[in-house]
Amino acid sequence: MRELRRSCVGRAFHANYRLRVGGVIVCFLAVVAVVGPVLVPTDPTTQALEARLQRPSLSHPLGTDALGRDVATRLVYGARVSLALGVLATVVRLTIGTTIGLVAATRGPLVDGVLMRLVDIQLAFPGLVLALVVAGALGPSLRNVVIALSIVGWASYARVVRASVLAVNDRPFVQSARLYGTPWRRIARRHLVPNVVNPALVLATLDLGTVVLSAAGLSFLGLGAQPPTAEWGTMIADGRNYFRSAPWLVTAPGTAIALTVFGFSLVGDGLRDALDPDHLDDRQRRRS
Repeated sequence: MRELRRSCVGRAFHANYRLRVGGVIVCFLAVVAVVGPVLVPTDPTTQALEARLQRPSLSHPLGTDALGRDVATRLVYGARVSLALGVLATVVRLTIGTTIGLVAATRGPLVDGVLMRLVDIQLAFPGLVLALVVAGALGPSLRNVVIALSIVGWASYARVVRASVLAVNDRPFVQSARLYGTPWRRIARRHLVPNVVNPALVLATLDLGTVVLSAAGLSFLGLGAQPPTAEWGTMIADGRNYFRSAPWLVTAPGTAIALTVFGFSLVGDGLRDALDPDHLDDRQRRRS
């Protein structure tokens, strides 16, 4: 049975062009973030006022900004900051949401009701607005951006995990473990958590692009990375006043953000099909 499942998943990966294309984009961004700063010759904070607002050229492939800093260099360094913010905030969201969803589904109706009402309250507020309030109250910094984005995003994970646990909570193998007196932690670790990994992983992958976009938005408004730190949202904020005379200051980081969201969306959509081959078969039947 396990070999059959691996075979189905393998075929789904092979036939899944979304996962392949999205994986190439995400891997490219990851390589740029990790290796890029080592390869670029200049420092992202080095100013050269005599070379300010130069158009793209061989020496400056993406031009220079109002302080003469190389835009390509800042874009590469900004990839490290922006992707790190997105990954860290998503991991915190996933950890909090998975824990709350697991507890809500297994600790009885009273605990379930209280935790789900907290989820409903959190989901009642627009995510970006709540993040603005939290980040504004805590003050502008990268750490506070992660805290703000983590606070506003865990509820969706809690709902998905709770639904997945409830779907397997009454199955025979879980009931048998309870009858044998297996501790709750062992049941959760061996039987419940493996059944929530796939949907939680898909949601986290789809959420990564949105988190990167939200972090850039907070930095654009002055609540995230502070000058002279190279970050995509801050780069757009610095270049918005020169959009007509030097559009590359906005289009370069804007394209990077769009590419990131697009890549993670493709990977998330592809993972959903790969981890659920029945869903992929349904799609193929509808197309045919």
